[in-house]
Amino acid sequence: MRVLLQRVARAEVRVAGEVIGRIGRGYCLLVGYTARDAEAENRWMAEKVTGLRLFPDAEGKMNLGLEAVQGALLVVSQFTLYGDAAKGRRPSFVDAAPPEQARALYLQFVDLLRAQGCEVATGEFGADMAVELVNDGPVTLWLER
Repeated sequence: MRVLLQRVARAEVRVAGEVIGRIGRGYCLLVGYTARDAEAENRWMAEKVTGLRLFPDAEGKMNLGLEAVQGALLVVSQFTLYGDAAKGRRPSFVDAAPPEQARALYLQFVDLLRAQGCEVATGEFGADMAVELVNDGPVTLWLER
C-alpha cells in the first residue's frame, strides 16, 4: 500500500466537471494498492495517517495532528502509484492490485478512517478525476506499508 499525503489548505475532486469531494484544511491522500495488500495494511495506514502531527503549533513546529486543527481527509484512489517506468516509455502497472481487490481495500480504508472519527471526502474509484488542491507548507509525505 502506498499513500502520497499532502497537507492542504483546501482540496477538491471532480468527475465530469462536478465536484464530488471537497475539504478545507487537512490531508489529501492519493492511495494505491498491490495484490499483496490486505486489511492489515489498511489498519496500519489509517492509524499512521490519523496519528501524524504535521500542522504547526504556536511556535511553528509540526506538532499538531489532524484532530487538533479540526482537519479533514480527501481520499483518492490512485493505481498509478504502482507504475514502473524503469523500462521503455510507457509505465507498467503489473504491480497494481486488480480493480476488484483495490476497490474493496479502498472502501475499507475510507471506513477505517471514518471509524476513527475523521471527516472524509472521497473521489470515485476508477473514474477519470481532476484533483485540485492548495498545498499547505508545502508538506508532502510518501507512506508505504
